[in-house]
Amino acid sequence: MAHDFNWEPGIGDPTIGGWITVILYLLACASCWKTTGVVARQCWNERSDGYIWRAISVVFFFLGINKQLDLQSAMTELGRMVAVSGGWYEQRRAMQVDFIIGVAVMCAATVPVFLFWARKSPIQTWLALVGSTFVLGYVLIRAASFHHFDRFISSYFLGFKWNWILEMTGIAMVLLASESRRAKVFQQMGRRVAR
Repeated sequence: MAHDFNWEPGIGDPTIGGWITVILYLLACASCWKTTGVVARQCWNERSDGYIWRAISVVFFFLGINKQLDLQSAMTELGRMVAVSGGWYEQRRAMQVDFIIGVAVMCAATVPVFLFWARKSPIQTWLALVGSTFVLGYVLIRAASFHHFDRFISSYFLGFKWNWILEMTGIAMVLLASESRRAKVFQQMGRRVAR
């Protein structure tokens, strides 16, 4: 039994929700990049905070591109090919469940590590790290293409697909945290100037 690579680049989610998600990724990317510059210029002693915002900006840029090129489907196809050629395609469900549990555990373990690393950073940076971890976990689980999870995220809640709700929530957390972080720096600058 052989499985051919059955993926072509194209628009992954041509719906209004898909395009809004891409726009949110790019807005969050631009906002985090601006926050990087503001934090680096105004808070020279908080360089690690700037590095965090820059890293989030770069990751969200690639996630925005991935959202519409549907690169995770290419990963899924590649995984399917490996499973078929390795002779364990019939056991793929167990592997997918293990993968999803692994991603969930990794994300749960990563958040405290990030928060420890950013322990001296403001709360906005913490929120951005939590939101980013949430988004990355969602994208990785989505790439596993587990049938029950796919069915769940394709269902609707109050007229919105769950995949839009989950992904946009994480992105919105990062975007709001970035805007708030920049506002806080400007507020601190205003206080210094007033003195």
